[in-house]
Amino acid sequence: MRHATALRTALSALMVVGAWTAVGPATASAAPTDSVTSAAELPASAALLSAMRRDLGLTEGQARTRLAQEKAATALEPKAQRAAGSAYGGSWFDSATGKLTVAVTDAGKAGAVRAAGAQTRIVEHSAARLDATMKRIDALSAPDGVASWRVDPATSRVVVNVVESAQGDNDVRAFVAKARKAGPVTVERTAEAPQTFAAGTVGGDPYYTGNVRCSIGFSVHGGFVTAGHCGGTGQQVRGWDNSYIGNFQGSSFPGDDYAWVNVGSGWWTVPVVLGWGTVPDQLVRGSNEAPIGASICRSGSTTRWHCGRVLAKNETVNYSQGAVHQMTKTSVCAQGGDSGGSFISGDQAQGVTSGGWGNCSSGGETWYQPINEILNRYGLRLHTA
Repeated sequence: MRHATALRTALSALMVVGAWTAVGPATASAAPTDSVTSAAELPASAALLSAMRRDLGLTEGQARTRLAQEKAATALEPKAQRAAGSAYGGSWFDSATGKLTVAVTDAGKAGAVRAAGAQTRIVEHSAARLDATMKRIDALSAPDGVASWRVDPATSRVVVNVVESAQGDNDVRAFVAKARKAGPVTVERTAEAPQTFAAGTVGGDPYYTGNVRCSIGFSVHGGFVTAGHCGGTGQQVRGWDNSYIGNFQGSSFPGDDYAWVNVGSGWWTVPVVLGWGTVPDQLVRGSNEAPIGASICRSGSTTRWHCGRVLAKNETVNYSQGAVHQMTKTSVCAQGGDSGGSFISGDQAQGVTSGGWGNCSSGGETWYQPINEILNRYGLRLHTA
């Protein structure tokens, strides 16, 4: 018992300074087991409940109800999509009703979708047509004043987000004109241009690559995943204590924003997302994809734990370094140094923090690279509890 307590104390100290892939010998299997057991004894969803009360304005009862509804919607989504067939136009979680809404282009398919357990909305365009429009727009060269573009199943359009101060720019107007020719497009304004959330070296951070600080995303067997803009393949990674962890084994940015780092030299991995002492640490049990509208939380080394909602999927983000495709947008705030950190919904891993606009004082929006794409790209297996 003394051994377990000492290890938990060491792990807690490590978590405070930011490395949630805990330090210790890879062969010491008892150590991560003890740590995981301590986390498992925490009240179910305690981390999410606390942050959802703060960031979403929910009572504890409302938060528990919403988590249960979102879990059901997540499980239902693939079944409802199969029921819609080629008429499928996308889906999202409706927080007002607590149910999954599925867009369909054929009223004849609505009954089958409702029989599966989802609400329906008749729309003009299928998901396949909207995705084809996205691909055509992705092939264009976007100026800095264009922030992003995405498929919006609720409006059955591809939404192009233009930075408000640049909406009169000739290059922006030309891009929008070309985008409209690609398919069903609508234009919205956004306050600021997106940027990545890496930061210069400061003390007490999870990991360093050169003079860049980023955050660890999720443990995988043999290492962890993070953001690609944090380092290139082969670069050395140092931990919070400046000790060597491993190297970037693969990295992609722009186009994508993902990477993975091998873990060795006395470090091991655990299936935990840090609550940073603000909320209890969260166990990771899988990577089922949450629908649009679901609540989601983020853990990062600068702003620690914050929650919000999934706003959009399949969005192309136009950073100054180049466009990144198939991103998920959220209402969760983030700041420099949070890049690479973990997005989680319930106990399901969702993705790693890429970038956004705003901050955690005034608010903003953040995008993440979906976790399953990273796992599939590198043939990795998520470390789960």
